[in-house]
Amino acid sequence: MPRFREVAPDVFQWTDTCHTYVLRDGDAGLLIDLGDGSVLDHLDEIGVKKVEWVLFTHHHREQCQGGARLAATGAKTACSALEKPLFEKPLDYRRMRPTLSDAHSVYGASYVRPPREPIAIDQTFERMDDFVWRGRQIWVIETQGNSPGHTAYLLPTDDGWIAFTGDLMVDGARMHTWFDTEWDYGFAKGLFALGNSAAQIAGYDPAVLLPSHGPVVKNAREQLQAYTTKIRRLTDLYVRGYDVKGFGGCDQDNVSRPTLVPHVWQVTPHLYKFRGPNCWTNFGMLLGDDGHALLVDCGLFKVDFLDTAIERMQRQLGLKQIDAVFITHMHGDHGLDAAHIRQKYGAQLWTMEGVADKFERPWDHDLAALLPFYRDPGKQQGPLLFDRILKNGETVEWNGYSLTCDWMPGQTKYHACLHGMIDEKKVAFTGDNICGAVDDPQQGGNEAVVARNGGALEEGYLYAAEYLHGLAPDLILGGHCWAMENPAPLIERYRERMLALREAFQSLSTADDYRYMFDPYQVAVAPYRVIVPPGGETTCQLQIRNYRRREQSHRIQLESSPGLSFDPPLVVGKSQQEETVTVPITIRAAANAKPGLAMATLDITRDGQRLGQMFDFLIYVGEPPADQPPAAPAGKTTSGY
Repeated sequence: MPRFREVAPDVFQWTDTCHTYVLRDGDAGLLIDLGDGSVLDHLDEIGVKKVEWVLFTHHHREQCQGGARLAATGAKTACSALEKPLFEKPLDYRRMRPTLSDAHSVYGASYVRPPREPIAIDQTFERMDDFVWRGRQIWVIETQGNSPGHTAYLLPTDDGWIAFTGDLMVDGARMHTWFDTEWDYGFAKGLFALGNSAAQIAGYDPAVLLPSHGPVVKNAREQLQAYTTKIRRLTDLYVRGYDVKGFGGCDQDNVSRPTLVPHVWQVTPHLYKFRGPNCWTNFGMLLGDDGHALLVDCGLFKVDFLDTAIERMQRQLGLKQIDAVFITHMHGDHGLDAAHIRQKYGAQLWTMEGVADKFERPWDHDLAALLPFYRDPGKQQGPLLFDRILKNGETVEWNGYSLTCDWMPGQTKYHACLHGMIDEKKVAFTGDNICGAVDDPQQGGNEAVVARNGGALEEGYLYAAEYLHGLAPDLILGGHCWAMENPAPLIERYRERMLALREAFQSLSTADDYRYMFDPYQVAVAPYRVIVPPGGETTCQLQIRNYRRREQSHRIQLESSPGLSFDPPLVVGKSQQEETVTVPITIRAAANAKPGLAMATLDITRDGQRLGQMFDFLIYVGEPPADQPPAAPAGKTTSGY
């Protein structure tokens, strides 16, 4: 049973879903964070009769999930001005139909974790502020990184600074979670903020650092400096392994040559692609001697430009029929124009199992950059249905070519490689899994590392690197106009870089396997968005991953708004090493349940450690508005790996 621990004179630590710190002055108290609120039931044990303030370091649910209990205490609340909307309007950051540009999202997948129900905030702080409570002056310092408006509170004492630092750093110069720091599509904005914040607090040389999780940090300055060194190392490996913001266009394609069709280039006698200044479209074409073509990916075009090019290919390259478009992976930009190709030119649409449902039922998934998130004018924005779905390892015989479709996770877990012998070369269509200059030893080849693409490195780039090493292609045609000939040196650097990246993540992880820090889907509900009528029910599946090489126990409490219930509401069990446990859940809405959108949370205890409401899913009660997706059939779940 939790008990208070005095960590400094008149400063007490209480632990449930996080550490709550109590500053005591006589019989009055000020709290730093709240956790599940159980601290309120025990304050008399340290002589505190009244809580006057709660200062939140950041908005994550495990810091504040007991917020509903504050109303009865009369306590006032404060947080960063940047995070006030996250506390007070949490459903503004959860959508049934996301877009690429949604606030605090990675191309539509939210990286903020606001409370399930609103929490009123009485006072806000700017990035360099101060706060006086009963004669104690508390310095307020913005420490962005783990959260967009993360705040540290520093209390000067005769023995030095006491720093309440939330999830800035955990003892051992480690990181509480990675997925909270991923703010953009692999450009490390959150990492830069986190490193700068750690260096800022190191400057105070705190006598003691009081984090939200883990042990009290005694040698704070030394650890913070080591932490920034680790973050710099991670950043060097994490950001794309090619010159994405500089001379990427120099390396994009040194293989193909122009044809008679403007901007259509020939790679080999039967392979074609587009090339041009700042041209990053998705298109590869295998053109048979009989004029029939197979496209690999098709997206990011102006439709009239694409139609003009196809009409010219018909006249000048002998193109007669587009038989099919094969889409390599789940990202919408690789299929934005596929529906147009099918409608106008009669092509079939093909993809691989595990990719198909991300297009056919995109709203089931809380992933980045799905097709409907793009909202391109004049283009299909809803689900995209396929004519043929290939199995892992299946070989397609097309027009004299044998093309094999393999699962090749990399940039996303839901990714395929289509490969075969074309013009006496082993050709691999690799989507967004590898890019870079073969002959530049500084380039490591990875595209964006994004946790919300699904899949850590073992189900991502590290797998892709090992796969390509074994495949040993002569020619890689990647997404966004990349063409790489004799890529073996790049593939080897790719492998080395991904192994080093895994080591960098592991060095920052508090867990024995970094994937617990990395994966925002380690405990999840599928589908992520469910619709239930008042008085009705639907079903979903709770999925629990064990990344360890041993047995793991779990206890997961499902909670949502009044009128919504779960059967079972509590899931208790064990999983074996490297196992994913799936538990069916029935969701019921009372006849008087409030219509509209509600958030449901998963309060997790793993191996006896209480983690709190780390993850969520969405429930829509009633018939959604016209701009919302159709209801999922009862019992419908997602497919994939």
